[in-house]
Amino acid sequence: MLSHEAQHFQEKIDREIKIEPKDWMPEKYRQTLIRQISQHAHSEIIGMLPEGNWITRAPSLKRKAILLAKVQDEAGHGLYLYAAAETLGISRDEMYHQLHTGKAKYSSIFNYPTLTWADMGVVGWLVDGAAIMNQVPLCRTSYGPYARAMVRICKEESFHQRQGFDSLLVLSKGTPGQRRMLQDAINRWWWPSLMMFGPTDDASPNTVQSMQWKIKRFTNDELRQKFVDVCAEQVKLLGCTLPDPDLKWNAERGHYDFGAINWQEFWNVVSGNGPCNKERLEARRKAWDNGAWVREAASAYAAKQQAKQAVAAA
Repeated sequence: MLSHEAQHFQEKIDREIKIEPKDWMPEKYRQTLIRQISQHAHSEIIGMLPEGNWITRAPSLKRKAILLAKVQDEAGHGLYLYAAAETLGISRDEMYHQLHTGKAKYSSIFNYPTLTWADMGVVGWLVDGAAIMNQVPLCRTSYGPYARAMVRICKEESFHQRQGFDSLLVLSKGTPGQRRMLQDAINRWWWPSLMMFGPTDDASPNTVQSMQWKIKRFTNDELRQKFVDVCAEQVKLLGCTLPDPDLKWNAERGHYDFGAINWQEFWNVVSGNGPCNKERLEARRKAWDNGAWVREAASAYAAKQQAKQAVAAA
């Protein structure tokens, strides 16, 4: 039998009333949110790395400015999400420690290399597109701080996707070499983008619980199917194809059928054996170590200010 607090909590969930940081919540709900929000925050911060490599190599000043603004947006997304997670009782330092030690995960997509300029556009179109499919429902997630952060994040991610597709349209009208570069980038990023939604979870107890608590509102497969249906039409505007011989419209289902995903590759990357896993984590650890003096200086300054205020109050 549920306790009075648990009954009141579930009633708020059922009535679509947001759960706020000071409200009573089940410990499992709190831990599920910490894991999901921190993983989301880590993904935004790690996601800056593959794009940051191309800021100095962008083909024009316009593209350089656009890419720089996008990377700055992603840093902001990470900060919004870390702040939301902190309301659940975990410190930012602890979340960073979990990332740097490999205890916490981030999206597997960011462990793939960006080999050409076309990758920047495809990342915007496919990777940000998949992220939007995952994240828009989170604007209605049951935890208030997370839902409110997602409203702004989704608006900016939508702009990133449009910017990426615009870049691809330019390449699609370019030289034969540029069009080959575009198709190659699509070929390399398509399947990892489908893996971003995660494996089938219809029968997972964690998914059932998350949907009952309205942390999640759709299954991974539902979101993946929606993504395929959209991209299968959009790719025609680029004069390109998706690298799936089994992709075809199914009139009876009203959706595109698509081929089997290589989940062995997915779990291999998640386990730390992807093309860039070690490189990404090493970059984050190095940034943390190099920034130690800034954190120490800020702490020392804050301590001095508090001491001055204490003397003034006395």
